[in-house]
Amino acid sequence: MFRKTAAIVLISTSLSACSLAPDFKLPDIKIPDNYKEQPADKNASEKLESANWKTAEKLDKNDRGEWWKIFGDEKLNDMEKEANENNQSLKAAAARVVESRATAESNTFSFLPDLSIGGNAQRAQPASASLSAFGQPARNLKPYTLYQGQGILSYEIDLFGKVRDDYRAFSFDADAQEASYRTTILALQADVAQNYFALRSLDSERQLVRDTVRIREEAARIMQHKFDVGEAGEQDLTRTISELASSKADLLSLDRQRSGYEHALAVLLGKLPSDFSLADMQLVGAPPAIPAGLPSTLLERRPDITAAQATMAAYNSRIGVARTAFFPSISLTATGGAESTQLSNLFHWTSRTWALGQTAGNAIAMPIFDSGRNLARLDVAHAAYDEAVANYRQQVLVAFRDVEDSLASQRMLGEQSAQQDIAAAAAARTTEVIEKRYHEGDVNFFEVVNAQRDSLNAGRSAVQLRGQRFITTVSLIRALGGSWGDAPTLSVETKAEDKLSYVKHGKKKGKKKGKSKKSHKPTHKKATKSPNKSKSPSEY
Repeated sequence: MFRKTAAIVLISTSLSACSLAPDFKLPDIKIPDNYKEQPADKNASEKLESANWKTAEKLDKNDRGEWWKIFGDEKLNDMEKEANENNQSLKAAAARVVESRATAESNTFSFLPDLSIGGNAQRAQPASASLSAFGQPARNLKPYTLYQGQGILSYEIDLFGKVRDDYRAFSFDADAQEASYRTTILALQADVAQNYFALRSLDSERQLVRDTVRIREEAARIMQHKFDVGEAGEQDLTRTISELASSKADLLSLDRQRSGYEHALAVLLGKLPSDFSLADMQLVGAPPAIPAGLPSTLLERRPDITAAQATMAAYNSRIGVARTAFFPSISLTATGGAESTQLSNLFHWTSRTWALGQTAGNAIAMPIFDSGRNLARLDVAHAAYDEAVANYRQQVLVAFRDVEDSLASQRMLGEQSAQQDIAAAAAARTTEVIEKRYHEGDVNFFEVVNAQRDSLNAGRSAVQLRGQRFITTVSLIRALGGSWGDAPTLSVETKAEDKLSYVKHGKKKGKKKGKSKKSHKPTHKKATKSPNKSKSPSEY
């Protein structure tokens, strides 16, 4: 009997290696050889060094992704570190990763049998018409107590890969959640940098307006004196007062905008706005030039594309789960223990009892007619996979659009900013010439006011464009996935098989000493290994 049972288990286990899920492969996507908005440049390598954009070979593995350091701003570096440690949205995303990983791990135990133990005491009164053990009516039977203690071992054989595919699906769901977490990290880092540069740009603009306010305050004082002594008309005085009030109003508007950016940064850093302030510091210089690299690397850098790939893999595995509903299922059950009417005799050898086979239901079950429910579930699984494929293709298109938009903005803003700097310098020189002519009596005061206004507007536009260049540079880095090199990777298919091998045999195929046990995250061709389970997501 035991030999037959062992043979059935052995055969069933060998068959459980089967999977009804389709072979997963990434959809074919046309990838351009070059970005449209980044023309070929023979001096790209020289520009790379001058831009202080570090290559992968010069980076320690632990420094990957700290892209904000290329701006050389220590205050920004400190804020990025603080945001990574304290941002509450990031902590919530980290908790979701832990939750999804735990859900995937819980399905690991479906590969193993369930073992439970229990005990029971039953008080019963047999009917007088009950048959004795010899088939004769039992008379004058007294109530008795039956004590039981037993263990139950049950195991559903993964005959057609249902458990395997279900585990794969949850594992890839966890991969997608981890990629979403990395997307949240990248978005947070970019938001901090963009708000920071926007605030610094406002500081530069506010300084221009403050200088203008001081000039117009002095002009108003002088004009008031001239008006008092009869050297200037009321029109000149009121015009001066109007320009001064207008400049003060502009300064207050800029102050209000700065407060908004400061409050936004406080929340990003996980602080109350009342506990955070940032001293004035003007935005100077130009942002570094960012090489976009090859378009093919974009699919390996962006975590949102990684998430879309993992989602496809999960739905592909769920097709296999839906297909198993059309095939038989086999469950094995064994019980063993002891029972006795005397508690003191419960654990005697003669009280032993055992049974092989289902105590309820069928050991082998095969669907014959289910009104089309299983077929409908299979259609749902196929449709969900098709939706995931479409979403993946759309995400790739959006990724290339983001890069092209940022490259175009970076290039055109650079050219526009250069022209605006020329215009600002010319307007400032024009103001100097007209002020000199005014003091010599060659022009009236209105020409001075107009020249000052033109110079202020040109200067403010130049500062705004400089700030936009920094912000657009951050947008480009975000569009590129916030990385400048290729990380160590694993293929989607290899990762799933390695995990299953570890569950069944206690080791991974090709696993090197010191490597983490978890390695799930799929990418276009390869995927970075997941961190060790002992790490929290905030330490990735």
